[in-house]
Order: sequence, then structure tokens, then C-alpha cells
Amino acid sequence: MDLTEGTLKEKNDRAKRMMLWFGIGSLIMSFAGLTSAVLVSKKREDWMHDFTMPKAFLISCIIIVVSSITFMLAKRALKNGVRQLTTVMLLLTFLLGVAFIACQFYGFQQIVDSGYHFTGATSNVTMSFIYVIAAVHILHVVAGLISIMVVIYNHFKQKYTATELLGMELSATFWHFVDILWLFLFLFLTFSA
Repeated sequence: MDLTEGTLKEKNDRAKRMMLWFGIGSLIMSFAGLTSAVLVSKKREDWMHDFTMPKAFLISCIIIVVSSITFMLAKRALKNGVRQLTTVMLLLTFLLGVAFIACQFYGFQQIVDSGYHFTGATSNVTMSFIYVIAAVHILHVVAGLISIMVVIYNHFKQKYTATELLGMELSATFWHFVDILWLFLFLFLTFSA
């Protein structure tokens, strides 16, 4: 299909999808840069090769996977016309996102309790990378939570139907991307440290 074909609404919808994918591509490149920096830095003499990721980071993996499932269930419920279940699943997705962030901060506390800080005498390059990568990811989770709040608001305003749910689809795509990104980052940091 030619991108110039269709109604104005179809063109706008395609443009919004394309903008999201350009944004996701940009994020992939940003995190590729950070993970490449980790790979290069692993050759340093002061790189820690025996560090174990905090348990809270593993728990956050489970939380974020469940949040993707609840978002999928919300979308399915909306397509089936079950608005109340859609509401419950959207709110649950949001709460799981907040729980993910809380778990990440608990993971930071576990790192501090192990004696490592972001900066100062008790910091090192390994821990600094873990802090930076996790913190930058948290910022993107916050962006995802804001998009979910917009979806919840629009859902309460009944702007979505079984056939008109572009905003929810865009938010879900970004949320699933952020979820997959954390799983990749967790595995990368676990096996690169």
C-alpha cells in the first residue's frame, strides 16, 4: 500500500505508528551504545567479574513480564467489549509498573548494602554501569507509565472501542518494548559482570 493513500485518519494513524517505531529505533541505538561501552570496559583491570546482580532485579523481571501480560489482557478485553475487565487490567498494569520501579530502587539499595556506590571511594566502573543502565531504563518505564495513564484516562472517557484503539496499541507496543529491553539488559548485565 502506498503511504500517501487512504483517508486523513489512516494517514495520521500510520504517521503515529511510524513515529513510535522511529523512537524505539533511537532507544535501541542508545542502549546499544551503553552495552557496547560495557563490553569495551570489561577489559579494564578494575572490572568486577564476580559480581552477582541483586535479587530485586530478578524479581523485577517477573513483575515486568506479568505487566506485559496484563496489558495484553486489557487490549483483548477491550476488543471483546468487556470494559470493566479492561479497566482492571489497565490499572493492574500501571500498578505493576510502579512495583517494577520500587523493586529497581530496592535493587539499588541491595547494591549499596553490598558496599558499592555510584560514585566515591566505594564505587567502581562495573557498579557505575549497572546504576546508569538501570536508571536510564527506569526513565523509560516512567514514560511508559505516563502513556498508560493517558490510556486509562482515554478509556474512562470511552475513546476506545473494539475497532478504534490506536492509542492503546501504541502504548502497549512501547510498554512491551520497555519490558523486553529490561529482560535483555538484565541478562546482559548478569552474564557480562
